[in-house]
Amino acid sequence: MKKSSSGQAGQAVERVLELSADAQVTRRKANKTSPAFHSLTGAIAACGKALAILTALQQREEFFTVVAQSKLSKHVAGVS
Repeated sequence: MKKSSSGQAGQAVERVLELSADAQVTRRKANKTSPAFHSLTGAIAACGKALAILTALQQREEFFTVVAQSKLSKHVAGVS
């Protein structure tokens, strides 16, 4: 597993993963013909979509961190 990101996107990903895991455990206990089972199926699918968005944000956050560090390195090298 990737190391935990301290950014907001990383924290949100961790929370959505927790919610998704809880929903999956509860869904396994539910009767397959019950409304709760179908509701939880929808919730798990929504978690998947949220994770896709959040991981894209997390990658963007990491990208901009690398770019900012690169610019800072060039600036510091130019001053020396």
